[in-house]
Amino acid sequence: MNTSRAKAPAGVNLPALRHHNAALVLDLLRAAGAEGISRLELAERTGLTPQAVSKITARLRAEGLAVGAGLRPSTGGKPRTVLRLVPDAQFAVGLHLDRDGLTAVLVDLAGRPVAVTTAPLDFGAPAEKVLADAADAVRDLSAAEPHKPVLGVGVAVPGPLDHRDGVLHRVTGFPQWDGYPLRDALAERTGLPVTVDKDTNAAALTLSLSEPPGDFAYLHLGTGLGAGLVLGGEVHRGARTGAGEFGHQTLQLDGPLCECGGRGCIEALCLAAEARGDRAEAARVLGAGAANLVGLLDIDRVVLGGRTVAADEDAYVRGVRAVIEERAARGGGRGGVVVTVADGGDRPVAEGAAQLVLAPVFGRVGERG
Repeated sequence: MNTSRAKAPAGVNLPALRHHNAALVLDLLRAAGAEGISRLELAERTGLTPQAVSKITARLRAEGLAVGAGLRPSTGGKPRTVLRLVPDAQFAVGLHLDRDGLTAVLVDLAGRPVAVTTAPLDFGAPAEKVLADAADAVRDLSAAEPHKPVLGVGVAVPGPLDHRDGVLHRVTGFPQWDGYPLRDALAERTGLPVTVDKDTNAAALTLSLSEPPGDFAYLHLGTGLGAGLVLGGEVHRGARTGAGEFGHQTLQLDGPLCECGGRGCIEALCLAAEARGDRAEAARVLGAGAANLVGLLDIDRVVLGGRTVAADEDAYVRGVRAVIEERAARGGGRGGVVVTVADGGDRPVAEGAAQLVLAPVFGRVGERG
């Protein structure tokens, strides 16, 4: 995770914004890492008065969220006391419910995984069975830090869905989930607050904390294919939270039937090429979709991820980059697009699910859509 930020959002010295201002301070403490940050720097970067910062930091220290980290050498005045975040003061659980597996991660306030579990999962099983497996994973991970509070559970699942209400829609290949209130059902089972979002949005959220500033698209190829979009520094979900259904754009009108009911979808073409062992073709199909996205959104960075990409990262980067550059050479798009791979295969999805819980703690609640 990057430890530098250009400038924190400005704070406001109003009692009604106590939580907002504390979140700004916490975010700067997290960004500062182990080196810490002084109260004067916190005031300068938030726009809060030194008195307001002193009150906030005193409260954070009393709550065990911040601690002194020594003194910074004087540059002519009194040495400055440096504060740092206490990462293991609280935790969050992230769940990735994939079509064939469950990944669960317990992360601290700095977003670092402290425990990870994986298990098979049949997403086509009755909802009660899937919910029981998810709740068991939450309970097992919470036991890893029994004396520390767990703030909540973030759940990342295939879309489409309504992330505001935590309700699934017609997940491709699993229409029985349409209308299922996953958020409320899991909250009832675990006794914890639950946030639900698409797997690709969750991964894009956690990557936005470590990728260079700017717009980018995260393309996830695993058991399915989807996109997470970061525009203007925020995850873009769209007016109905349906943005990023990347895998179901049609590339071939008379192509093979897709599980969504359409023909020639990029997901169907890509996975079919992988299934017959033609990885070069799969990469070029993914590249065709990526080139469309680059031209449509005018982005200059594409990040690839997912277990299928992780199986041969170089082949996918070469294939996707080649198609984008070929399109640019014909005058049909822009060149110089950076194509990279997110480390860890499917892992960023589970870690991103945990970030769904942590984001409001650090004032990161302005995601688009």
